[in-house]
Amino acid sequence: MEILSSAGLLAGLNSEQLAAVTWPAQPALVLAGAGSGKTRVLTTRIAWLLQTGQASVHSILAVTFTNKAAKEMQLRLSALLPVSVRAMWLGTFHGLCHRFLRLHYQEAGLPKTFQILDIGDQLAVVKRLLKQLNIADEVIAPRSLQGFINAQKENGLRASQLTARDPHERQMIECYAAYDSLCQNEGVVDFAELMLRSYEILQSNEVLRSHYQNRFNHVLIDEFQDTNKLQYAWLKLLAGEHAAVFAVGDDDQSIYRFRGAEVANMTRFLHEFGVSEPIRLEQNYRSVGNILTAANAVIAHNASRLGKNLRTEAGSGEKIRVLQAINDIEEAHFIVDEVKALHREGLNYMQMAVLYRSNAQSRVLEQALFRAGIPYKIYGGLRFYERQEIKHALAYLRLTVNPNDDNALLRVINVPARGIGARSIENIQAVANETGISLWQAATSLATKNSKIAAFVHLIENLQVQAAQVSLPELMAAAIYDSGLMEHYRTQKGEQQERINNLEELLNAAVAFKPQESGFDIEPEYDENNPLFAVLSFLSTASLEAGEHQAGQGEDALQLMTVHAAKGLEFDGVFLTGLEEGLFPSEYSMAERGGLEEERRLMYVAITRARKRLYLTMAEQRLLHGQTHFALPSRFVDEIPEVVLQYLSAHKNALVSRQQTTQRTNPFHSRSKLAEIPASTDFDGFQLGQNVHHERFGTGVIIDATHKAEGARLTINFGKQGIKELDTVFAKSKLTIIS
Repeated sequence: MEILSSAGLLAGLNSEQLAAVTWPAQPALVLAGAGSGKTRVLTTRIAWLLQTGQASVHSILAVTFTNKAAKEMQLRLSALLPVSVRAMWLGTFHGLCHRFLRLHYQEAGLPKTFQILDIGDQLAVVKRLLKQLNIADEVIAPRSLQGFINAQKENGLRASQLTARDPHERQMIECYAAYDSLCQNEGVVDFAELMLRSYEILQSNEVLRSHYQNRFNHVLIDEFQDTNKLQYAWLKLLAGEHAAVFAVGDDDQSIYRFRGAEVANMTRFLHEFGVSEPIRLEQNYRSVGNILTAANAVIAHNASRLGKNLRTEAGSGEKIRVLQAINDIEEAHFIVDEVKALHREGLNYMQMAVLYRSNAQSRVLEQALFRAGIPYKIYGGLRFYERQEIKHALAYLRLTVNPNDDNALLRVINVPARGIGARSIENIQAVANETGISLWQAATSLATKNSKIAAFVHLIENLQVQAAQVSLPELMAAAIYDSGLMEHYRTQKGEQQERINNLEELLNAAVAFKPQESGFDIEPEYDENNPLFAVLSFLSTASLEAGEHQAGQGEDALQLMTVHAAKGLEFDGVFLTGLEEGLFPSEYSMAERGGLEEERRLMYVAITRARKRLYLTMAEQRLLHGQTHFALPSRFVDEIPEVVLQYLSAHKNALVSRQQTTQRTNPFHSRSKLAEIPASTDFDGFQLGQNVHHERFGTGVIIDATHKAEGARLTINFGKQGIKELDTVFAKSKLTIIS
């Protein structure tokens, strides 16, 4: 291959990139904005150090966050220089720590052939431990203990360093200590242990620490904003006092606090490594000007940031289209229509993405896409009806209408855990095989001898009774709550909120389901007047949508994903959905310290995924928790300058300018009449769903109301000002109805 000269390596870099690549052999913090060529800067920096003789492949340590990023960097380096990339310490934190422990397994107190536990293996070990300790799942849920152990390790803490605040936490700490002993005895390590064990060796072994500090004179870190407490401490140990640490990241894209990421590490780095000013990469090579203007304006509202301003030479481009639909169904139909139109214009489906804050939001979108025949793929996840918790809930429903469904029974007979172990299930299967009956019939016959099986049989029989008497939504609620599924996930720690949201969205699906429109021919005895008609139609719909072919790798399909999953990706057209107060920004995040700023960073990430065209959509009404909720547009929309936005009427697709609005905080032409709400009762001159303006709190929407002896009591969502309860006797003169 042709060997590039130093000048050849630097050709084509802009002035900011050039300054970063050729930075002297001293610590530097590079603020790399979205689409600013971060990967190119990192790889060119390494190539330049090698080409100019400032480093060798043995003296460079380069850390990435994903294997994909590491492989991309290796490929780029191999294309730039004839070097042995394999000799370089280049990889993820866990990959490099694994390499370190393989070399120093004796110092680590590990067998030479130690094995790594993946997440599933680790959970199996935790379950086995709890069984050995005779601790029931109801006392300590396995996933809860797994999350606790990993969180402590990522904070650099062993069980002996923890102090219990209550008896339950004391038991968790004791289990953590027992888990560590079990893993040590069996010669296995989990992912978090790779990092912690490596750190502990470097900290305690001065000879090894000095060896690596003298070896690595250049340490480069990608996605520095995502480092946690332990990763930062590990890097400091390896760098020592003399290494030129080159940290590249974007504090405006720090969105993984729930995984332990500390954006404060960037500010900490400036002080602890003596860096007076970061290098800013602000030239964007991805998005048009209007999209960058929106991103810059939104993120500028965050106070705790190092600060930068993205710019482009690509021109202003098209304005950002904003639509407020009557409800989430209309929002989904609008997206379907626009996707079809863009596809007709020549844009491939795979160059379009639909982003949402929560996985549960995909259900309505998936249904609309399925019915429209548009191929789609859930990026980094499962389709709604393929998700574990959804399949569990539907299995209960399947048993309700057909108790002889063996697969459904095996799925949920001990989910959530109710003390029916493997031995009991084997007994049920043995009886069924010997007598030629279904598992349900076998379980029923064994119920008199086993109280746990009897309780399960009673649960299903109770659901069967309800199936003949109640509506589909009521039966769905019974399946979710009476089975203990909802409570099971609520007691889990970690990322279980997504599962709870999905179960609530399944309830929404039951509420919105219209069996007469499902298009399925049911057996004659199940006519529309039979309660089971709706249940069977719903199950058929769910099965068909789950069984529909999901586009594979390389197939042209629309991409659906959460905003978190979208980080690092880019598309020509992006639909950012569900932009409502309480949804995005999330009500859960807003309740946490620093949560709103992280939500705004998430919005910044979402906006900057778009190259050419961006849509912002929201709904006046949305089914949440099985009930219709009214919402105000997200504050993030109002933070975008009006000059880059085009408003679309929910009904006529006509452009609407913000100048036509009466209030700055209500940037929409006219609210619809909430046509799908049943005829509302008058509450002292006000109605549910009406938009109102208050002298003090600004614009809001009436989400609940009750009659009083005099006047009425209104519950109003004022967005940024929160939810307020107002008595019309006192507040009527301060409230104005917005037509």
